[in-house]
Amino acid sequence: MRHHLILRVITKLIVPPILLFALYVQFHGDYSPGGGFQAGVIFAAALILFGIVFGLRKVKRVLPPWLVIRLAAFGVLLYGGTGVVSLFVGKAFLDYSALAAYPKDGQHYGIIAVELGVGIAVATVMVAIYYAFASRPPRINDEDW
Repeated sequence: MRHHLILRVITKLIVPPILLFALYVQFHGDYSPGGGFQAGVIFAAALILFGIVFGLRKVKRVLPPWLVIRLAAFGVLLYGGTGVVSLFVGKAFLDYSALAAYPKDGQHYGIIAVELGVGIAVATVMVAIYYAFASRPPRINDEDW
């Protein structure tokens, strides 16, 4: 992979803005198009691009598999926990108005928590799928192509 110098340089230049755009989509999803799912896909796409260009070993150093599994579980728990909190207060599942003294504030906090949980879960599950496929041993050697 040392002979792909231009591809490596361009990837180093483009991955940080992609990650920044994913964060923008994540935290502005309640006011504009976007949200957790879209941000998670964009974030995972940046990490997968990094892995394709620099190799699986390097991307696993950035985001180890044990952390991917834990973050996926955390994302689901954050989403579900937001709904369970509203149940304990006596409201319906995912009734965000139960999350704060003022219902409007509760709606805002609930949307942010749920979208963050979805974003984390989607990004890490996509990266876990990439790890699973990329870790398989090749059937044909690279030299045989």
